[in-house]
Amino acid sequence: MLTQLFTSKTRIKLLLKLFLNPGVSCYLRELAKEFALSPNALKEELDSLSHAGYLEREQNGRSAYFRANTKHPFFPEISSIVRKTIGIDQLLDEVIASLGKLDAVYILDDYALGKDTGLIDLLVVGEVDRLRLDELARITESKISRKVRPFALTKKEFMTTKAVFLRRPHWRVI
Repeated sequence: MLTQLFTSKTRIKLLLKLFLNPGVSCYLRELAKEFALSPNALKEELDSLSHAGYLEREQNGRSAYFRANTKHPFFPEISSIVRKTIGIDQLLDEVIASLGKLDAVYILDDYALGKDTGLIDLLVVGEVDRLRLDELARITESKISRKVRPFALTKKEFMTTKAVFLRRPHWRVI
């Protein structure tokens, strides 16, 4: 049953969206627009998760609404997994894709130790668009209900302060 959960990026996006916010219902076209996917591709994933019992489906007129099935026996575990992994992958994908030339990205402190304290410290090294980094952090915060504290340093700045940052618990992502 668990193999049905982690087979595609689309499925992971759905789990992040719906299991982080189990009280939220979303309809197909809304999700398709948010994920920049065709409704048909998304419908297949939604139907599969609904058929497996992970999502509840409610028909309201011509629209079908989906939400996490909080009564499913695996809901607490799936929710826990999603909460532990949220933000990091999503933020890093967006950071890597849209910020410029990156030399390294680090997760620092609690998250590097695997502790979910509600604060994610992110160190980005390279020639980055700092305004875009701050914007991505704000967007991610609203989606994951955690504070994202990004630090952006040029390679030269990082080389002069490297010892300070790397004395802290850290996890090099790229």
